[in-house]
Amino acid sequence: MPAMSSSAAARRRVHAWCMYDWANSAYVTTVAVAVLPAYFAAAVVPEAGVSVLGARLSAASLWGYLVSATALVVFVLAPPLGAVADHLGLRRRLLLAFCLCGGLAATGLVAVGPGAVWLTAGLFFVAQVGFVGGNVFYDSLLGHVAPAGRLDAVSGRGFAYGYVGGGLQFALALGCIAGHRALGLDADLAARLAMSSAGLWWLGFGLWAVRGMDEPPGTAPRGAGLAAPAREALGRLRGLWGRARAVPGLVPFMLAFLFYNDGVQTTISMATIYGKTELGLSTTVLMVTLLVIQFVSVFGALAFSRLAGAVGTRAALMLAVALWAGVAVYAWSMRTATEYFVLGAVVGLVMGGSQALSRSLYARLIPADRPAEFFGYFSVVNRLSAIVGPAVFAAVAQHTGSARGGILVLTVFFILGLALLARVPAGRADAPGSQGA
Repeated sequence: MPAMSSSAAARRRVHAWCMYDWANSAYVTTVAVAVLPAYFAAAVVPEAGVSVLGARLSAASLWGYLVSATALVVFVLAPPLGAVADHLGLRRRLLLAFCLCGGLAATGLVAVGPGAVWLTAGLFFVAQVGFVGGNVFYDSLLGHVAPAGRLDAVSGRGFAYGYVGGGLQFALALGCIAGHRALGLDADLAARLAMSSAGLWWLGFGLWAVRGMDEPPGTAPRGAGLAAPAREALGRLRGLWGRARAVPGLVPFMLAFLFYNDGVQTTISMATIYGKTELGLSTTVLMVTLLVIQFVSVFGALAFSRLAGAVGTRAALMLAVALWAGVAVYAWSMRTATEYFVLGAVVGLVMGGSQALSRSLYARLIPADRPAEFFGYFSVVNRLSAIVGPAVFAAVAQHTGSARGGILVLTVFFILGLALLARVPAGRADAPGSQGA
């Protein structure tokens, strides 16, 4: 009976952990990827663009720079916060804090409207930092909740929960937008309510999920203060390169992730605004395609997790990255709504696989006693790549009047990522996870 009780408790921890992905995926799908970019381009930013420091920026360029700015904030904050969280056992509580800030900001998007460029940008900025910053501590709990040897499976399951939860909420939001007349709403209010409802979904399910998690013990003695771990965190940042080199396979993986994730994050964050401004697609086509991506991604995450069990995590991840390179080439050449829809289905398949396997492979490589600190560094690389990619996209769009060249440049990032992944020792990449609870 005690063994069954322990097993049931472990399952509950895994379920609660996965449910946080269910919660916050509503924000990233409905707000960050689907509705807000299109609404920002069509309603918030004037057709002539906005003037920033003497330069006139289009909606696409301004959006790219906004995404880069939020990435920069997390780039600065994540490593010291991660070290403090490990030292004092604050991973769960910091996850809760970022969830509250991000969810409340997303809910506040109901107050934006045409011409409210900086209010919209500010709320998106806070919500995006809450989403990305919270994921540092969420990801760092993977090794705590996953049973030994189950990192790929639990990581894939978390993403599957996220794609389903985000997809269901997005379907409700899409119903609100498409059926706004039947609901007695104008199109503008329907879009704002759709975004706000994603914030409420994030808050409601997110708070419930965090409540079901437990806090792994910190490494500091009971009663330790913040000053020592904060100083230690800054000191550890200075010695990061030496410690990373001491972990077999970590440096080539991080460099590989820096490049291929640059392409992935840029594709995800710019897909809707690319379809709107470059291809002239209707909002209906964009939203339906994104809904398809969500549900195809469920199968992608689970299928690539199974493939990793058969051929190894590194090999399965390399296949996903190679498919991403094909996605970039296809996106550069496409012209029609049908092609955009087909591309969405392929993106859904590879997105689930590349995200789940990147997280589980990294969890295998890092030291078991400092997961939040090292996932802070992971977030640094994640955010660093998210700074460069959208900024390149924005710069190309601004200087050439077309985003197609920026899309094609992404193939270089994927090819470099593949070459560096090949240098990660297969034995390390495919070893059973060592970060048990």
